[in-house]
Amino acid sequence: MTSPTALPPRVLERDDVRAALAERDFGTVFRLARKWGGISYNQLAEACGIKAERVGTVARGDARITSLAKIEEIADALRIPGGMIGLAPRPWEAPSAPTCTTPALRHPAMSGMLTPEPALWEVAELARRTHATDVGPTDLDTIAQAIDQLCRAYPYMPADQLHHQTRAGIRHVTDMLQGRTTLSQHRELLVSAGWLFLLGGCLEYDMGQRPAAELSRAAALRIGQEAGHGEITAWSWELGAWFALTQGRYSEGIDCVNAGHQADSTHSIGVQLYAQGAKAYARMGDARQVRAMLDAGRARLERLPRPEYREHHFVIDPDKWDFYEMDAYRLLGDDERAAVHAEEVVRLGTAPDGTEVSPMRVAEARLTLGVAAARSGELEEAVTVAGRALETPRKSLPSLLTVAGELADELDSRYPSESLTRDFRDQVAHIATGALSPPEA
Repeated sequence: MTSPTALPPRVLERDDVRAALAERDFGTVFRLARKWGGISYNQLAEACGIKAERVGTVARGDARITSLAKIEEIADALRIPGGMIGLAPRPWEAPSAPTCTTPALRHPAMSGMLTPEPALWEVAELARRTHATDVGPTDLDTIAQAIDQLCRAYPYMPADQLHHQTRAGIRHVTDMLQGRTTLSQHRELLVSAGWLFLLGGCLEYDMGQRPAAELSRAAALRIGQEAGHGEITAWSWELGAWFALTQGRYSEGIDCVNAGHQADSTHSIGVQLYAQGAKAYARMGDARQVRAMLDAGRARLERLPRPEYREHHFVIDPDKWDFYEMDAYRLLGDDERAAVHAEEVVRLGTAPDGTEVSPMRVAEARLTLGVAAARSGELEEAVTVAGRALETPRKSLPSLLTVAGELADELDSRYPSESLTRDFRDQVAHIATGALSPPEA
């Protein structure tokens, strides 16, 4: 008896249907069954023993069916031959009629070599499908160029705008991953998704969205490990170190730094990891380890070629080294050296026309100058220069608030009764409160 939801032969013979069946992509199978076979989701649900809402969820790509028992039930309901879906022939499949009643004679040497299935041309068709792909020759290049542009926009583009574009990129790449790809194309798409999750995690943390940032970092780490991409894996650990440092978990930050070094030892990420290590040890008061980290990072940096695009967020440029040393020396209390490096950061981060091309670095440099001024007894200078830092529109909130908090503590300790101290503390608290507020719908 024919099933009322049996897929007609004309549907089963379609390339898109055959490809979806070979991949056991039942979301696509359900969509194509409705489109080409005229079978509704309610009919599919009833025939396959699945709740109607579950069919819709699978069809949207939000869930997958992996249970062998359920796959067999779907095959029987839609009359999908077992060979098309990686199963043995189903009980309802008609056996091939014998051509004669006497077994065919064959040479003894061929015994066991020829079997009725799989047919030679079926094997050829399966081999052909391993090369079938929905990814065009220019698609991967276009994605790589788009990611490069997004990473280069990180220093100056408003975080919410850049995050919106990054999220759109993740959706685009993950949609392509659902299609047919070769193994090398699949890995390259995974790598692209890894870079986008890294960038998204940075932006989410900049905007104070900690849970989302942690999820993005975890996704990038998983992709880096699954794709065998050491650089993405190392950057994922670097994000972990950054998150830990700005939350006061310094020893955990060191652990992340060490894990990052183990993942990659050739790219510029190593420089960034040494810098994060220096920051962690500085906050722990270990001057010897700070200098060891700075020396190792500087040595690694000198061996690297100068990058073509210094503004790329995941490429370390030599000019950023002043930023690293500035932070470490401020934390060690070496105000003179910290101020020298801070002034260089401001100079390098400001264009001749006064435009800040690296506003986040410049903001932290001004806060460092404010700390140095406060420690030398110049209260008004400290609050004035630090106030400019807090006004910058492009902020990395956790890092900015960390350094601003250091200055506020210095002011509270040295000038507790001054109105400028209270005003600065209120300004910092206002920014922190805004960072904790949920985003507007």
